[in-house]
Amino acid sequence: MRLFFIFSFIIVAIIFWLYLDYHLGRKKHLLRSKYRQYPSRKSDITLFTDGESLYKDLFEHIKNSKKSIHVLFFIIQNDTISHEFLSLLGEKASQGVEVRLLIDYIGCSKLSKKTIALLKEKGVRVVYSHKLKFPYLFYTLQARNHRKITVLDGSIGYLGGFNIGKEYLGQDPKFGFWRDFHLKITGEGVTDLQTQFLTDWYDSTGENDLQEARYFPALSAGKSKQMFISTYGENLENHFLSFIKDARSEIIICSPYFIPGKNILDELLAAIARGVKVKVLVPMNKDHPLVKEASFPYFGPLLLAGCEIYRFYHGFFHSKMIVIDDHLCDIGTANFDKRSFYLNDEMNCLIYDREFIQDVKQFVYSDFKRSEILTYEYYKRRSFLHRGKEVFATLVSHFL
Repeated sequence: MRLFFIFSFIIVAIIFWLYLDYHLGRKKHLLRSKYRQYPSRKSDITLFTDGESLYKDLFEHIKNSKKSIHVLFFIIQNDTISHEFLSLLGEKASQGVEVRLLIDYIGCSKLSKKTIALLKEKGVRVVYSHKLKFPYLFYTLQARNHRKITVLDGSIGYLGGFNIGKEYLGQDPKFGFWRDFHLKITGEGVTDLQTQFLTDWYDSTGENDLQEARYFPALSAGKSKQMFISTYGENLENHFLSFIKDARSEIIICSPYFIPGKNILDELLAAIARGVKVKVLVPMNKDHPLVKEASFPYFGPLLLAGCEIYRFYHGFFHSKMIVIDDHLCDIGTANFDKRSFYLNDEMNCLIYDREFIQDVKQFVYSDFKRSEILTYEYYKRRSFLHRGKEVFATLVSHFL
């Protein structure tokens, strides 16, 4: 009996510590957070939907860079394509180009100290974002820099869902073909990507280069109206709620993880009730434990209300995109889940270009044909084991 009480006390103490760690850590983080809604810009925007075409374009523009290469990724794997990418950065640094590489401390944990040391020897400035910090170890373990930003010579920018690794080329047999969305941006909007990179660099190093004119060349206006939003574990949910409230005819949501929480679920149900068609595209497979099970409690009410839920089976689906009617398309780094809403640093691009939106919609509709529609009859036949996983996944869904 004594052992039982000791064990119970230890468990309660751990839970209490985790609770305090998380809530006090979050409070401190939000006091320092730099949520930002950037100005409306005019930019030229190119959409990449597969890793091969993105990497070809990105690597080529890196090779042609003359002054500065600023790169932020959540994940860089320890594989052939990752080393090709890192070698290219090292080569450019050796040529005298300023190369800064900002990588998430947890997401890039597979990179060896030797690899980092070789990059630094060649002149690449490598810095970790969001290292674990006392006294809030649990919170700083969870709050990740999930942005993927590249800015070349201050005039070409990239943002989206792709990281660097063989799986993003479809070379991991576990996943097969990998679908993702990534943007190349030229024109006025590159200024904001550069600002965000340098802001994150300052947060990690204390070096403030935001007033350095050499990083902000004069840029011409492009054809598409767009605006960036950057979030630090807060405010993103409010943006998504406002998008849904504004919808009049159609909402399309694409995300590898669909864990929206009660507020957004209620707003989606309200949209369906007023006649808005809601379509959701998610992967058939999963790349993390329990994320699939955490989605199912939301699927039931949506299916009963008339939502169409598609599960992509042609490989793995990792795109993060929202379309509202024909007037707004949101593409960026944020998933449609609680981790992106309440924990991660994210950056999204809001695009107000009817022609671009129509192209995106046609592409997504073609992916519907590579998907299986989830029926309520199938949903009801879930196994007892699956339902049990759903209960546990719901309890920890904030951290999935």
